Amino acid sequence: MSFADKLGKVYSVTPSFRQEQPTNRHLSEYWRMEVVQESGLDEILDAQEELISFICSSLKELHETLGYFSRSLRDLEKVQRPFSRVTYDEAIETLQKDGFEIYWGQKIAHDLEHHLSLNFEKPFFIVKYPYSNETLLSKTDPKNPELSLTADLLAPEGYGEIGSSVQMLTERDAVLKLLKDAKINLRNRLWFTSFMQPRSGCYSAFAIGIERLTQWICKLPNIEEATALPRTKDSFYP
Repeated sequence: MSFADKLGKVYSVTPSFRQEQPTNRHLSEYWRMEVVQESGLDEILDAQEELISFICSSLKELHETLGYFSRSLRDLEKVQRPFSRVTYDEAIETLQKDGFEIYWGQKIAHDLEHHLSLNFEKPFFIVKYPYSNETLLSKTDPKNPELSLTADLLAPEGYGEIGSSVQMLTERDAVLKLLKDAKINLRNRLWFTSFMQPRSGCYSAFAIGIERLTQWICKLPNIEEATALPRTKDSFYP
């Protein structure tokens, strides 16, 4: 955010680490693209639409390679703006109508994302999740403070989440109060809060998992196939 304050738009492509149970879509080490810009949530979603659409259109020259993965150019040609933006409320209502036992406020697990994404032929967003610990430092919806200005980007065909977005809470006093209420040691967040000003601008960010994006584009059954040297909980050393 400190760089975006001076440059307007910044990005990075870096390795990240997480501790997850082994699945066909989790790695212990994965690469992700992160973007921060001075904008609201809608604009950061627009940026992702442009990025994913450009990536898919640029792969036309690799149609022979894509053929090895049973991915047709016709599939990628469908990936054009705009992407659907489904609210969390709409997603919960759809799942309930389809017979799933899920209540408002509950996390949409991967199996439910899988079900929802089978109804789409190109990526789509789920927007405005309930405000919770997972969305702690996000802005809230001015029309409904129970909702956060956050979004997940889901790939179609059952692949589920490949990215996430947030309009960040940037007011220093508000952030400090939230951290204190959550009993988070402020000393451990000094590097973050020191960048903030009493009145900061409007900033939003997104992160896209490179391996998950590759897994969807290449129709790979396991995310370990989307990277040269996969590291998982069971095989840390490649």
